[in-house]
Amino acid sequence: MGRIYNFYPGPAALPLSVLQKAQEALFDFRGMGAGVMEISHRSAEFESVLLSAQQRLKRLLGLDPSTHILFIQGGARLQFAMVPMNFLQTAAAYIETGNWSEGAIKEARRVGETRVIGSSADRQYAYIPSFDKSQLRGDEDYLHITTNNTIYGAQWHSIPDTGKIPLVADMSSDIASRPHDYNRYDLIYAGAQKNLGPAGVTVVLVKDSFAQKANRSDKLSPMLRYQTYIDKNSLYNTPPVWSIFMLDLVLEWLEDEGGLAEIGARNQKKAEMLYRFCDERPDFYKGCIDRPDRSLMNITLRLPTEDLEKKLVAEAKQAGFLGLKGHKLSGGIRISNYNAIPVEAAEKLAGFLDEFARKNA
Repeated sequence: MGRIYNFYPGPAALPLSVLQKAQEALFDFRGMGAGVMEISHRSAEFESVLLSAQQRLKRLLGLDPSTHILFIQGGARLQFAMVPMNFLQTAAAYIETGNWSEGAIKEARRVGETRVIGSSADRQYAYIPSFDKSQLRGDEDYLHITTNNTIYGAQWHSIPDTGKIPLVADMSSDIASRPHDYNRYDLIYAGAQKNLGPAGVTVVLVKDSFAQKANRSDKLSPMLRYQTYIDKNSLYNTPPVWSIFMLDLVLEWLEDEGGLAEIGARNQKKAEMLYRFCDERPDFYKGCIDRPDRSLMNITLRLPTEDLEKKLVAEAKQAGFLGLKGHKLSGGIRISNYNAIPVEAAEKLAGFLDEFARKNA
């Protein structure tokens, strides 16, 4: 069977050229006679991979030189807990825009005072709440946002101005997907398995000035302190070697493709192709998100009946399109438009959606 068009929401599609390079390194990494998953994380060969991934991230995202780039296991869910464990001392502010921000809020409440200063739960997360820094009291240790909602499909398209309050973001599903001022954030975390690589590693970008404010208590396990990963260059314990290697290959691919300007333009083009159906056939393909807040990464649709949605998913699979079933919390159809999805795939899927509507409307 040949390669299909993979629209799974995560783990998600990887560039074919990356998979081909990885296949070779799986058996023989740089002529060592051993695969990349078999070599020591203390070896010079792997440390060169680690350094390369850090340097590529700094170049691609335009990060300030003082930003620490950490590779941590445990996914974004561990970061839901690590952020408040390290930084919540007086109070933390959160804006609730979906299931993943709900999870982050729940973990913060285990640690200390957590203020939800905005929420779109009243309309099943169909929009991004308006924000003004006057909503903050001024004593918060940070404001936390989730920049893209993978389940329901809303995305922050502007960066909130928090004044002197540090800004923390979960960017698991839209990091490195477009030009963006990543230096406006004091800490960013992102599971790699959507735009950066395979599951198994979480990227954490933290400004040194913010890291200095972290909890220094001996009661907090070293494995839960950001300073441990800073001091040990993410090598305190055995890191996810394969995932970091793959992440470096994906970053290399992004650079070769033209960087964030080029990939952002492609993602915009693909999203416009697919959102066209919400606008041209609103009685058949109903968009789930207010137009100004539509995600470029996760396009969500509802059809007139659940039976039609099931039929679309089944026929799409037969036609070579995988992963279109909506999340169990939201239902409907979800099209994940991550970096590795080629423009051709979006064009083919658009044609399929057009034909499906003509036959079933």
